Amino acid sequence: MAEGDRVLFEPYGNVAVLRVRNPPVNALSAEVRVGLAEGVRRAEAEPGLRAVVIVCDGRTFFAGADITEFGKPPREPSLPVVCDLIEKAAKPVIAAMHGTALGGGLEVALACHGRVAVPSAKLGLPEVNLGLLPGAGGTQRLPRLAGVERALEMITSGKPIGAREALEAGIIDALVEEDGLLEGALAHARERVGVPLRRVRDLDDALAAARGRPEAFSDFRQANGRKFRGFRAPEACIQAVEAAVNLSFEEGLAVERRLFLELLASPESAAQRYAFFAERQAAKVPDLPEDTPTLPIERVGVLGAGTMGGGIAMTFLNAGLPVTLVETSQAALDRGVAAIRRNYEESARKGRVTAEAAEQRMGLLAPTLDRSALADRDLVIEAVFEDMAIKLEVFAQLDAVVKPGAILATNTSYLDVNAIAAATSRPESVIGLHFFSPANVMRLLEVVRGDRTAKPVIATAMQLAKRIGKTAVLVGVCHGFVGNRMLAARQREATQLILEGALPWDVDRVLYDFGLPMGPFAMADLAGLDIGWSRETSTGSTVREVLCEMDRRGQKTGAGFYDYDEARRATPSPVVEQVILAFSEERGFERRAVSDHEILQRCIHPMINEGARILEEGIASRASDIDVVWINGYGWPAYRGGPMFYADQIGPARVLESLQALQAAHGEQFKPAPLLTRLASEGRRFQDL
Repeated sequence: MAEGDRVLFEPYGNVAVLRVRNPPVNALSAEVRVGLAEGVRRAEAEPGLRAVVIVCDGRTFFAGADITEFGKPPREPSLPVVCDLIEKAAKPVIAAMHGTALGGGLEVALACHGRVAVPSAKLGLPEVNLGLLPGAGGTQRLPRLAGVERALEMITSGKPIGAREALEAGIIDALVEEDGLLEGALAHARERVGVPLRRVRDLDDALAAARGRPEAFSDFRQANGRKFRGFRAPEACIQAVEAAVNLSFEEGLAVERRLFLELLASPESAAQRYAFFAERQAAKVPDLPEDTPTLPIERVGVLGAGTMGGGIAMTFLNAGLPVTLVETSQAALDRGVAAIRRNYEESARKGRVTAEAAEQRMGLLAPTLDRSALADRDLVIEAVFEDMAIKLEVFAQLDAVVKPGAILATNTSYLDVNAIAAATSRPESVIGLHFFSPANVMRLLEVVRGDRTAKPVIATAMQLAKRIGKTAVLVGVCHGFVGNRMLAARQREATQLILEGALPWDVDRVLYDFGLPMGPFAMADLAGLDIGWSRETSTGSTVREVLCEMDRRGQKTGAGFYDYDEARRATPSPVVEQVILAFSEERGFERRAVSDHEILQRCIHPMINEGARILEEGIASRASDIDVVWINGYGWPAYRGGPMFYADQIGPARVLESLQALQAAHGEQFKPAPLLTRLASEGRRFQDL
């Protein structure tokens, strides 16, 4: 058989082994589908062969469909056809799973007559994360094996489960030794010879149980309504599982196929598939050769045990890296360590980690007041107050203490990394690592390269981000980098809108309905209106300052732009409305009705314009990098693909037209970026750059 063939046919006595070789993840490409179909037919035709085992070389079973085929002319046989062929085979077909069996990979396994896996294997149907549903029978077969409730959870969340859990759920039939997958699968296959075939399509017990609880679907929708808000795919997934319960298998497959094709053609799925590829593209730095050496990072130091420092420390502890946590006072250190312990105890209580794992992570933490304890760390991250004078002093001290060759990182959100690096004798070792709060939860990490940051330091930071479970985006130095610089443009307009005639809850409602988790004023209340504010220097020159002077500092004081009850539920505040009306009048604003359309344009289009400037200046390498920042760090809805993708969807010419109208009405802050003007005139998109 030619070396390029993706599926080898190997007889093992009376069992045909179909060995798949399609590295790196054995995606179910057209070549693989052809090989599987031909292999099953050949095994059917040879009388000496009594069963079939499907196994994959490399580190994983099929990790999913070949999504590079999406949007292209279909190539036969389709995956549903292959699954149907497997299921209807007259000889038992056994799936032997290791690594991950995801998406189409799990659908192939579900079509088999038996399934075995090694204990470390993971199984899942993550299509919902691409705005799709399982399109090769997954919505019909999984509930027949695992029951409707578990199937709904797996399909709508996209989260994989472990092999042991899959065994308990009835999804797989047996666990085999980690180093004996093929042997275990062959034994299982031979046990099936001569036994009536168990086709998943014919199973009905789990569906019959669901028919007795018709409210299960409405209950599930209600319980997950907030999580599914704005997404189209979860509802389609639920409808497909409903079809499995209420229709015949063939009718259910037809419903699944119709829903799949509708989703595939939807703008939501296009945006989510774009976001999927954008995240992977962000890991590739254009001017960083693949063979750039990296530095070993085995011991980490964190300076500052506040909310951000504690979260950063937890991020590294979770990855199994020992952390030295330094503070300037015992009280601050004790508070920081206690907060970390509380977080771990809460995670253990909710079952997210075991109590043993939580203690193990705490055991990797070394709290101290002695900065010299950082001397032998490979990476030290500063997470102190956002003040340039303090940062410069800290980095001068770290430069004197920390060993040569170690990376010194600042967690600044806005400040000039070049200026911070200049406070040291090793600017080539200084980099920005902008974590997002809470740092142990949020996925985004803006990696900020200074003018003199060495390429091995950049490569190390990008690699380390993956190790600690973060999505890294490399950005350049400017005030606020990518995310906060664009956020400032939105905040400016939101603040202006409430002076002109809108109210905070109007602005928040429009942006929430657009898909963001909260609007700018609710977000300000959550963060605290008094960040960066002091009573001694307050001049009452903004609505925010006036509210702080009234001790309305956000959720923590029970009042900010909104009023809050004991459960921190927000209601519009008549007091704030009067403050805004008085403030507008004092500054000569003639208030007017502001439409939802204007609110959306004035909050979103200046962000896009700022993104265009960021690209012009080289602060971000790609428009898709900007979108990765906003999806992972600021809650931009994935089904809208990020602000730059959204601009492409509505058209750069339309954004330009709106900015020109706003510029004429409100001033030069809306002046279109030259890049946006050029794209609009050329009929091109940001994706085309």
